[in-house]
Amino acid sequence: MNDDPSRKRLGRGLAALIGEIDKPASIRQEVVRPDSRVPIEFISPNPRNPRRNFAEAELADLAQSIREHGIVQPVVVRPASAASRYEIIAGERRWRAAQRAGLSEIPVIIREVDDKAALELAIIENVQRADLNPLEEARGYEQLMEEHNYTQADLGQVIGKSRSHVANTLRLLKLPPSVSDLIIDGSLTAGHARTLVNAEDPVGLAKRIIEEGLSVRQAEALASQTNAEAPSKAEPRQKDPDTLALEKLLSDHTGLKVAINHKNKGGELRIAYRTLEQLDELCRLLQR
Repeated sequence: MNDDPSRKRLGRGLAALIGEIDKPASIRQEVVRPDSRVPIEFISPNPRNPRRNFAEAELADLAQSIREHGIVQPVVVRPASAASRYEIIAGERRWRAAQRAGLSEIPVIIREVDDKAALELAIIENVQRADLNPLEEARGYEQLMEEHNYTQADLGQVIGKSRSHVANTLRLLKLPPSVSDLIIDGSLTAGHARTLVNAEDPVGLAKRIIEEGLSVRQAEALASQTNAEAPSKAEPRQKDPDTLALEKLLSDHTGLKVAINHKNKGGELRIAYRTLEQLDELCRLLQR
């Protein structure tokens, strides 16, 4: 088990972002500049931010609130490569709404952190605020695992979630794009979507879940039933002429349908009967 105290503290989330003394090691060892106000045009969004979708209605409401009350919580940024410019770590929605509200500058907390810590903090804030849709959350997890060699257990500690939550969230990335779109627009919950990962027809099942208003439990049952009824995708092997000839010989001798299936050096012989009388006759033939 990983007992790294810095990861446990990082999992505490928003408290670390707003300057609590018990900061994660990745931030505590870096320079934390005093809070200040920065011209809004000097701030850029982080291209690696896991959040990609910003609802227009929510932005409009937040912009109106900012016009009336200003920005209550500063945007967390870090210095960018260009002089006097900053990149957002957490708070892109506030930054976008501030632009709509016509603000010329916004309050910021400036932290000098590396790419890894910046991504961790962005995911933590968004997950704890429920700002990420399940697919954005999954892509953020995947990014940390691929770029910074996290295991699922390590990542669970960092974000304050169980390993099973991380694993189940990552599974959503296997879904086809049309189903992913339904998750993004809120038509499907993460629980419903997880039932579709191993389904034979995830698109068709997703439509049924939405149209019939199925619960997650009902969706699981439907997916299991559909998978059980689905025909096998395995292509039948072509039999060689000798096998076909032997099947015909045995069929003629027994009067029953005979199938021979070779498997490597061995195989199986199947004799089909339709009535008990045919089975009795077969038994007599085999005993002779």
